[in-house]
Amino acid sequence: MDKFAPDIYSQSIFSINYKKLKKNGIKCLLFDLDNTIAPIHTKKPGVKEKELINGLQEMGFKVILFSNSGKTRLQPFKDAFNIDTAANSKKPLKGKYQKIMKLYNFKESEIACIGDQLLTDILGANRVGLTSILINPVSKVDFFATKFNRLLERPIRHYLQKKGLLTKGEYHD
Repeated sequence: MDKFAPDIYSQSIFSINYKKLKKNGIKCLLFDLDNTIAPIHTKKPGVKEKELINGLQEMGFKVILFSNSGKTRLQPFKDAFNIDTAANSKKPLKGKYQKIMKLYNFKESEIACIGDQLLTDILGANRVGLTSILINPVSKVDFFATKFNRLLERPIRHYLQKKGLLTKGEYHD
């Protein structure tokens, strides 16, 4: 069950302490897209999201959209942010994470993964030994498969709450 525990739990992508991540040696940020950066039906990023991603790039982070969605879904965000993407990532499988590490020459200790799901984003990052950051979903609307995942997450969230590792409104970094 500990493979589902995030290293960091933050309210949103806007409340993460990126300066602390940088200080701790993080060089690359893998962002999930749907319900992490934008609701599932949003076709392009908003101004706040663009400003955040641009600011992170100015801080020296390599920012990559890392999503189980296809290229068509990611393309407008890739263009708007001017960043690389990893579509069809098959999270929580290890393959795409390892490919990113090899392609960009990053060590496990230099990558943080940010997402809204325990079963995909957090489990995938933890399986590879990356820093995992869980945020609250930006919308209550989910894809069908994600709705199923959220049902499976309930007992895991309950377990993590009992251990004091995951309580909404009590964030940790």
